[in-house]
Amino acid sequence: MKLGEMTLMILVMAAVTYLIRMIPFAFFRKKIKSVYLRSVLFYIPYAVLSAMTFPYIFYSTGNFWTALIGTAVAITAAACKRSLLTVAICACLAVLIAGFII
Repeated sequence: MKLGEMTLMILVMAAVTYLIRMIPFAFFRKKIKSVYLRSVLFYIPYAVLSAMTFPYIFYSTGNFWTALIGTAVAITAAACKRSLLTVAICACLAVLIAGFII
C-alpha cells in the first residue's frame, strides 16, 4: 500500500468516526434517555471502523494465508483479554513465522 493511499484511508476513517460521534450532538439537544439508542450510538464508530479496516487486513502481507493466520492469532489473543500491544506483537510474530513456513 502506498503512503498516499494509507494517508487517505486514515483521514477518511477519522472523518467518518468524527461525523458519527458529532451527528447525535448536532441533532439531539436533550439527553438521550433510551438505553438502546445510547448503546447503538456508542458502538457505531467501532463497527464502522472495523468494517473499513477489516478487508484490508487480508491484503496487508501480500499472502492471504499469512494474513489469515495473523488475524486468527490477533482475535484469539484479544478474546483472551490481552493488551493491545500484546495482541499486535503476537499477530506480527505469527505472520513472520507463517511467512517462513508458507
